[in-house]
Amino acid sequence: MATDTVTGAGRMPKPRLDLDGAEWLSSSQGDGDVQIAFVDGFIAMRDGRNPDGPALVFTPAEWRAFVLGARDGEFDLT
Repeated sequence: MATDTVTGAGRMPKPRLDLDGAEWLSSSQGDGDVQIAFVDGFIAMRDGRNPDGPALVFTPAEWRAFVLGARDGEFDLT
């Protein structure tokens, strides 16, 4: 449930989501412990090793761009 909005420079406002009741999903692949949840039409992502830490919130369009970039190697460190 959204309570207020968060904005970034030149970005559309996003609601501040209540993630307390979110169903967090983990992948069984890879080395990390990234979890995602689908809440109120947005996608939240957090570090599963630190579930009380911050979560990133993506619009569907931002999530798609992130996933496509990851598939294309945009975030590879090597």
